[in-house]
Amino acid sequence: MNALTFLAADEPENPLIPPIPELVIGLIAFAIVFAFFAKKLLPNINRVLDERRAAIEGGMEEAEARKAEAQQVLEDYRAQLADARHEAARLRQEAQEQGAALIAEMRAEGQRQREEIIAAGHAQIEADRKQAAQTLRQDVGKLATDLAGKIVGESLEDVARQGRIIDRFLDELEAKAEAAAETKAEAGR
Repeated sequence: MNALTFLAADEPENPLIPPIPELVIGLIAFAIVFAFFAKKLLPNINRVLDERRAAIEGGMEEAEARKAEAQQVLEDYRAQLADARHEAARLRQEAQEQGAALIAEMRAEGQRQREEIIAAGHAQIEADRKQAAQTLRQDVGKLATDLAGKIVGESLEDVARQGRIIDRFLDELEAKAEAAAETKAEAGR
C-alpha cells in the first residue's frame, strides 16, 4: 500500500498539457525551423514548383501546337488523298474513253479492210468470170467452127467471119437465157 499511497499522493499533472518550459522551448525551436524553412527552403521549393509548372504548361502548349500541326498535316494528307483519288478517277475515265475510241477505231478499220477485201474479191471474181467467158467463147467458137467444118466438109478458117458468127450465136443464146429468166421471175410473182 505504501506504493499506492505514494502514487496517489504524487499525482502527476494532466498528460495532455505539457509543462510550460517545454512548451516555450518547443515553440522557439518551431519558430527557428519555420523561419529557416521560410527563408531558405520555401523559396527554393516555390522556384522548383514554378519551374515545373512552367515546364508542364510549356509542354502542354507545345503538345497542343504539335497536335494542331499534326491535325493540319492530317487535313493536308486527306486533301492530297482526295485529289489523288479524283485524279485517278479522271485518268481511269480518260483511259476508258481512249479505249472505247480505240476499239471503235479498230472496228472501223476492220470494217474498212473487210469491205476492201470483199470489193477486191468481187473484182477478182468479175475478172475471172470475164476471162472464163472469153475463154469459153473462144473454145465454143473453135469447137463450133471445127464441127461446122466437118459437117460442111470444108475448112472455115476465116477468123473475122468466125468471130462475128460466134459472137452473134452467143448473143442470141444470152438473149434467150435472159428472156427465160424474166419469164420465170414474172411467173414466180
